[in-house]
Amino acid sequence: MESHDQDEPIFVISVAARLVEMHPQTLRYYERAGLLKPIRSSGKIRLYSQREIERLRKIARLTNELGVNLAGVEIIMDLTERLENMQMEMRQRETELREEIDRLRRELVMTRG
Repeated sequence: MESHDQDEPIFVISVAARLVEMHPQTLRYYERAGLLKPIRSSGKIRLYSQREIERLRKIARLTNELGVNLAGVEIIMDLTERLENMQMEMRQRETELREEIDRLRRELVMTRG
């Protein structure tokens, strides 16, 4: 699934809650705590993306399976997101460096040949 598809707000709160087996009030609480940021429709209806559903599943695993409190969840989620961003930046930089190495090799071959 492409990134823009994962960010498309398609689930209303009742469906999102059912998908993650939580009460809608729990989702509202997580939003107030800053752990979720659902998109609001023009009618102020909360809409959740697939990415938000996955985030809810991570929150549930951390709280239910590992016993992490919400302050800990917030820190873990923030650090995980930062780590993922850094890994993506590193992969992009690695690609750029490989392309530059290839370009320099071709240039070297042309100057020797």
